[in-house]
Amino acid sequence: MTALLDHLLATPLLAIALTLAAHAAGGRLLKAVGAPAWCPSILAAALLLAGVLALLSIDYADYRRGAAWLMLLLGPATVALGLPLHQQMPRIVALWRPLLACLPVAVALAAAYAVGIAWWLGAPPEILAALAPKSVTAPIALGINAQIGGPVSLMMGGLLITGVAAVGFVSLGARLLGIRDERIIGLALGLNGHAIGTVRAFEIGPVAGAFASLGMSLTGILSALFLPLAWRLVGA
Repeated sequence: MTALLDHLLATPLLAIALTLAAHAAGGRLLKAVGAPAWCPSILAAALLLAGVLALLSIDYADYRRGAAWLMLLLGPATVALGLPLHQQMPRIVALWRPLLACLPVAVALAAAYAVGIAWWLGAPPEILAALAPKSVTAPIALGINAQIGGPVSLMMGGLLITGVAAVGFVSLGARLLGIRDERIIGLALGLNGHAIGTVRAFEIGPVAGAFASLGMSLTGILSALFLPLAWRLVGA
């Protein structure tokens, strides 16, 4: 069995097949339980995939090496979000002043509060580095991680937890505060929940999806430009 796994892991086929199977199974599982808004299908897929990797004793590094082909698709998928942005451009241009005022603050807080809490709890620098890009979509987060360091597996786990938590808390906060404006909800999902939040925003509607795409894109751009610089300035 071990020899067979080693042979299969020598190519990307096993990792890609496990990923696609987990995604399909996670989607079917959530549909069977009513597709709750607080639990995106990617969470179910990730849990199923983690269980299979543990059951088969497949090292995460071996799986990630094989799944790297799928990671190449994240970049084009992120760029494709420019289409809904173009479609909603008049709405976005009309709000350029409040967007310009809130985005830098939101991006700074997205990185600062996680790093600050971890630092207060005594986390070492490599853990702080892994948590810093937690609100940035995966392709950009990997680029930031290459500059500031930190375990990639922990960073990817942080991205997943952040996205899932953002979907739940933004939905809950919108209900409690009586916010129904899709622009606000979408922007909050994109800023805090990166790709996972953006997927949820498109489920709400095209306007929410476009503003989530905007929030996710600008969060990634500002984080990529300033987070490595800030990391060096603070001497982390």
